[in-house]
Amino acid sequence: MNIVLIGMSGAGKSTLGVLLAKALGMDYVDTDIVIKQLEGRLLQDIIDNDGIEKFMEVEEKIVSELQLKNSIISTGGSVIYSEKAMNVLKQDGQIIYLHVPYEEINRRLINIATRGIVIKKGNSLKDVYKERVPLYIKYSDKTLDCSNKDIEHCVSEIIEKIKENH
Repeated sequence: MNIVLIGMSGAGKSTLGVLLAKALGMDYVDTDIVIKQLEGRLLQDIIDNDGIEKFMEVEEKIVSELQLKNSIISTGGSVIYSEKAMNVLKQDGQIIYLHVPYEEINRRLINIATRGIVIKKGNSLKDVYKERVPLYIKYSDKTLDCSNKDIEHCVSEIIEKIKENH
């Protein structure tokens, strides 16, 4: 069984994922890093040079083809736009949505222009947040509120949530 972390950029998926994998003795995979390795360039380069649609196709293809077992998987914030990728992740895993209020996400994301965030032209970060939250809720098995909590606290809460199912 995999544990899949979804949520906005800046929600702490990568940081939490690494600590969770260590705590549970599981493998760790960051889908953004996998995309970067397979494409040989930064996510922002793909978005800037090929466009958002192409980036989302690449993300869907790569995430859908992952063959992972016993892994903590941190996904890119935009993966929830792909029903196919989400269904594949759900087959072998429990999906946990790391919820962080917009104000905190906005405060955490200093490097929006270079971070490889899928934001359509003319949209603000707030627009993206409002659009994605219902999708995160739709696909998640459990939600963890990560607002105003330190990282260790969030890791313990995720471990408790996972154990509820076993």
